[in-house]
Amino acid sequence: MATPSDEMTEKLTWRRFEDGNNSWGSWTNKIFVADTSYKCPTYVHKTPPCQGSCPSGEDIRGWLAVVRGQEQPAEGMEMGEYAFRRSTDANPFPSMMGRVCPAPCQDGCNRNEVEDFVGINSVEQWIGDNALENGYKFEAGAPTGKKVAIIGGGPGGMAAAYQLRRKGHAVTIFEAQPELGGMMRYGIPNYRIPRDKLAGEIQRILDMGDIEVKCGVRVGKDVAVEELEKNYDAVLWAIGCWTGRGLPAEGWDGTPNCVSGVAFLKAFNEGRMKVTGKKVVCVGGGDTSIDVVSVARRLGNAEGAGNPEDVILDDSISHDDSLAEKAQPSDVTLTSLFPKDNMTAAEHEVHDALKEGVTILDEVMPIAVVKDDNGRAIGLKIAKCTMDGGRPNPVEGTEQVIEADLIVSAIGQGGDLSGLEDFDNGRGLIDSDSFYQVPGKQGHFVVGDIIRPHLLTTAIGQASIVADTIDEYLKQEEHHKRPKVDVHHFDLEKKMEEAGLAPEHFDPSQGVRGTSSANFAIHNYEDRSFAEIIPADELFLGHFEYTPRNLREEDVPSAEEVLHHFTERTKGLETEKAVAEAGRCMSCGLCFECDNCVIFCPQDAVYRVKKDEHTTGRYVATDYARCIGCHICSDVCPTGYIKMGLGE
Repeated sequence: MATPSDEMTEKLTWRRFEDGNNSWGSWTNKIFVADTSYKCPTYVHKTPPCQGSCPSGEDIRGWLAVVRGQEQPAEGMEMGEYAFRRSTDANPFPSMMGRVCPAPCQDGCNRNEVEDFVGINSVEQWIGDNALENGYKFEAGAPTGKKVAIIGGGPGGMAAAYQLRRKGHAVTIFEAQPELGGMMRYGIPNYRIPRDKLAGEIQRILDMGDIEVKCGVRVGKDVAVEELEKNYDAVLWAIGCWTGRGLPAEGWDGTPNCVSGVAFLKAFNEGRMKVTGKKVVCVGGGDTSIDVVSVARRLGNAEGAGNPEDVILDDSISHDDSLAEKAQPSDVTLTSLFPKDNMTAAEHEVHDALKEGVTILDEVMPIAVVKDDNGRAIGLKIAKCTMDGGRPNPVEGTEQVIEADLIVSAIGQGGDLSGLEDFDNGRGLIDSDSFYQVPGKQGHFVVGDIIRPHLLTTAIGQASIVADTIDEYLKQEEHHKRPKVDVHHFDLEKKMEEAGLAPEHFDPSQGVRGTSSANFAIHNYEDRSFAEIIPADELFLGHFEYTPRNLREEDVPSAEEVLHHFTERTKGLETEKAVAEAGRCMSCGLCFECDNCVIFCPQDAVYRVKKDEHTTGRYVATDYARCIGCHICSDVCPTGYIKMGLGE
């Protein structure tokens, strides 16, 4: 969990041993510890929790090491491009995800045990923006002659197109909306996702070539599934969830000015909705609900605009620009089942909404929609609630009515499988196996919200896996078992090849085995990254000094300034600050060349490898003729990379 805001400015108090905990409690324990003293250090690579928490599975530690200057780029490549290549191995949208991803990686960051997480999002935004500024391109793989139909041009579909083109397969994208981007374009406001940068990251994928785009085409209506099966070697469903769940409250169904958050944001992002209701109530607590209330505060209301739901529910209707000029601030209220500090929206998003003048009523539940004689909602009846087994229960005697001329439900999304009923699992979604194949539908695959609504980055991560699955299917290969920790891992062997240090070919006839001087393998290195995530208690946290996070500037308007405030909210870090923030990474599970083991080894057994043999992950080695198994190198290793295992 991310560090609470009120703890981020505290000085460090970390200690390896508490007072009185400096001696063994029994002779038995002492004997058992002494019994391990014959062991010598080995170098064990594990996955850091940031990466283990990332639904895209990005090599976060890797590209932070590149930005900070610890890992050197391949010859002839500058740092920014190398970081971009490492980042986009998993995710082709660093500029977008650096801005809007809720960053579970930062919640998982082990630096939370020191003072405050590493600003992973801010460095990723710098990588993405720098790449767009410098015009970095993607490269496609050698053509295979295979064609894949991708249904949906949102983050999952576009990421899959990118990964499939890297493997050489041609792609056709069928998109029901007028433009590509999915929820990045139609579900997130432009002050959070700048449309020029979204267009740049989409175009970079299209520039890979052999990607045909058919917008305004709905499969199941305009194109039959059978036609896709006939003309393509595989079909990937990435259609997302475009219907919002209604409130489980009396009077919701059939009430015209009760709308979904999805429909509300789509009308705004299409540029059709210029103003909204005078009194807007949104029920939610997640990021979508925060977007709804923030947009409502920015739009305001105007006389002569008609009923707010008209433009939301009918995509043929657009407001005239003149309405915006007459807009007045709207009263906007957000209700949540959970307390503010437990809402699923990011903490800073909740704070921003409060600053913008949104009223947040927490720990309340909707009871009923209050209507006038014409059947329109004029208020929402709510009550304080308690949670029991994940279900809210109203507290008797706490009911109240919030006045409203527009009520928005942002409590979840669902799929629209009209015309595709054969794929419907009965819940408006499509079933998937662990390889993202559609069960019982050979040649059909699925990713994203249509499996289960979740994050944009989740769809991107699934796209990387399904690209492997489709590739194996097209080659008629058996699907490889996915690793326990299924992310984009740092590959030491690949890094050594890049640096011209690849191990020599091993000839068994020479009969040379088990020597540290033989260069037939990466000596005394164990890769457990595919199976283990390294926790904070395996690190030497005492190594790290208190270092405040380099914060991005944010343009968050006050309640008085919010009307028509559509400038970008998040300002990117300058290069110098991005490098400094990357330098706060503790490189959990992989050496970051601090020299502690070399300095503190009493036998001079641990030494730096020769400069011409050094690369990331191979900075130090051990002379086992000198090592006495004292464990000091392991104790002072900040990253937990050294384990006392040799000799077991």
